[in-house]
Amino acid sequence: MSVFVKICGLGDQRHVDSAVAAGANALGFVFADSVRKVTPGRARTISAGVPQHVKRVAVMLHPGNDEWLEVLNIFEPDVLQTDSGDFDALDVPYSVERWPVFREGGPKPDTDSTFVYEGPRSGQGETVDWSAAAGLAANGDMMLAGGLGVDNVAQAIATVRPWGVDVSSGVESAPGQKDSALIKQFISAVRAAEKEL
Repeated sequence: MSVFVKICGLGDQRHVDSAVAAGANALGFVFADSVRKVTPGRARTISAGVPQHVKRVAVMLHPGNDEWLEVLNIFEPDVLQTDSGDFDALDVPYSVERWPVFREGGPKPDTDSTFVYEGPRSGQGETVDWSAAAGLAANGDMMLAGGLGVDNVAQAIATVRPWGVDVSSGVESAPGQKDSALIKQFISAVRAAEKEL
C-alpha cells in the first residue's frame, strides 16, 4: 500500500523544491490566517515549476466566495481544502478537487472520496485520537493530519492505516519555517512505514 503525502504550509521556493524532490504527492499553500499564510500570487510563483503529478492544494478556512475566487483565478489550484461545511457557499469548478476537512469532535465524515481528518484547530500540532481515527479511515480516502512528525508518523500509519498523511509544523525548525532536511526525513519515514502495511 502506498501512502499519499502532503507537505502543507509552504511559502518558500527552496522548500517547494525540496518537497517535490523528496517525493511529496501534494503541496499545501495556506490562505487562512496563520504564520504560514501566503498570497495567491506568491503561491503561484513558487509552485510554477511543480510537476503535474504533484497536486497543488489551496488550504483555506471559512473563506468568502470572493476570497476563494481570487485564489482560484490567480493561483489556479488543483485542490481546495477547507472545512466540510464551507463548500456549500463556494463556487468550485469541476476541474478543482474538493478535500473537505472533518475535525475531531465534529460531524463524522460522510464521503467516500478524499477527506482530511484533524483536530479542532489547524496548524497547532495537535494529534487526534488515532484509534478513533482508524475507525473512520475505512469510510474513504482519509488524509490524517495533526501533530505528525518524523518520530511518530510510522506509528500513526500502523495504527490508523490512512490513505494519506498531511504534515506542516512537524517539518519546521520554528513556527512557519520549513526545514528541507525534516521534509526529506518525514517522507522517508512514511515510505518505510508503508512497506509494513
